Amino acid sequence: MTITAEQVQAEATVPRMLWLDLTRKCQLSCSHCYNESGPGGDHGTMTAEDWTRVLDQAAVYGVERIQLIGGEPTLHPAAMQLVEHALGLGLQVEIYSNLVSISASWWRVFQREGVSLATSYYSDHAGQHNVLTGRPTHARTRANIVRAVTRGISIRVGIVDTGDGQRVDEARRDLEAIGVRSIRVDMARPFGRASGGQDPDPAGLCGRCGNGKAAVGPDGSVSPCTMSTWMRVGNVQDQALPDILGGAAMAEATAAIGAVAHSDGCDPDDSDDECNPGFPGSECNPRN
Repeated sequence: MTITAEQVQAEATVPRMLWLDLTRKCQLSCSHCYNESGPGGDHGTMTAEDWTRVLDQAAVYGVERIQLIGGEPTLHPAAMQLVEHALGLGLQVEIYSNLVSISASWWRVFQREGVSLATSYYSDHAGQHNVLTGRPTHARTRANIVRAVTRGISIRVGIVDTGDGQRVDEARRDLEAIGVRSIRVDMARPFGRASGGQDPDPAGLCGRCGNGKAAVGPDGSVSPCTMSTWMRVGNVQDQALPDILGGAAMAEATAAIGAVAHSDGCDPDDSDDECNPGFPGSECNPRN
């Protein structure tokens, strides 16, 4: 059977990684949060059944990994149920948490086979870290990073450099001393509260959005990544996920981003390429 160029391209662009952007609710009000999550946020219009359907469709379509993100995904009432369902489908699951308040039940989830953990850390200096998160969170986040390492939980940490003398190098050394082996550093991306009131511009993205990855938001909207949510290409409450991911709107959005965004050199074939949206993160780190 002859394989056409179109089939090769379609296979290359099937997302291997899908963000489930569960909620805008978060205990923190980070000054650089790319989606403006906070204590006043909500869980959107997606039901547990909607999210379960997305997982089912994603697994059939060829997605291999998901990341639960937000906001703070552990605050979503269906989050544990979704982790369980994803694992049952054979998907790898990463949970991007601020690690401020973690229950015993969530620690058990983090230790499950097939589950990994990610978080953000801003400075070894408590005052500097707390200014960025809007709450006195440094001690709890750092203690929970230590706890994860001690328990043998797979954890990676994103450091988002907001400038203004932030102790990024010191934060990295602190994490290394704790025992964290996977550390990513990225600049704050100009979206949400970090935008300074400017309209979103795809030039501020890492350039890999939509290339092997996609995001589903709390309202069901699909975008090339968690930072390009204004570039909606469909909604899973109206369409099947595979139809959206393989549709013309996604292809056009991905091409538009690639044409103007500065590529960070993150490798889409790297096993750790989830893309770090500032507030949660990864290899191409556009973390808040």
